[in-house]
Amino acid sequence: MNNKLRAVCLTLFISVLAGNLYAQETIFKDLSYPYLEKLIATAKRNYPEVKVKQKQVEIARSTFHQASFGWLEAFSASYIYSPQSSINITQPTIFKGYQLVASVSLGSLFERPYTIHNARESVKVAEFQQQEYFLLLEAQIKHAYFAYLAAQADLRNKVTAVTNAEIATKNLKYTFEKGETTFDVYNAALNNLYNQNSFRIQAELNVFSAKTDLEEYIGDKLESVK
Repeated sequence: MNNKLRAVCLTLFISVLAGNLYAQETIFKDLSYPYLEKLIATAKRNYPEVKVKQKQVEIARSTFHQASFGWLEAFSASYIYSPQSSINITQPTIFKGYQLVASVSLGSLFERPYTIHNARESVKVAEFQQQEYFLLLEAQIKHAYFAYLAAQADLRNKVTAVTNAEIATKNLKYTFEKGETTFDVYNAALNNLYNQNSFRIQAELNVFSAKTDLEEYIGDKLESVK
């Protein structure tokens, strides 16, 4: 291997190393916890399951209020009308006219405190389930956000690798045409360029997939979250 070819290979190695270091630094520079909090807040507003949990809490609270005012169900009232001129031989009555009759259901009266207690506990269960889901949703969004940042950094790394491969291939083509490089070396550079382009395309797909996963959680486009 002549000195010129060695210089090309050394330049390629340094460029790839610098590209990898840049990608590793960028993933931390892109990380924004305030932006992450905005994503979580957006998801809590838009994600359908969040709305389901909120409705369950509202239903539980409504049931509790209904049970709290259910004491009156143990009491009932009705009236009996006995005409002044009628005579009931089978069931003779002393009072004539309208008579008010009140009754109390002891079973319902003693059951009511337990019904109210269960309704109150149901509210707590619904609230705990809502809080649990919020924690789960936050964790999912964080994982999706970190995966999106990693996919972006990997794409930048792949783009740098393609650029380096293009430079190396161009230099080897020049030396090959001058007869200073063998066809096998030049062909290996062409294959490497092809592979790097394939890796870049896959990295682009990974970015789109990670972005789609994150947008599914927040229920909106990332561009709309400022």
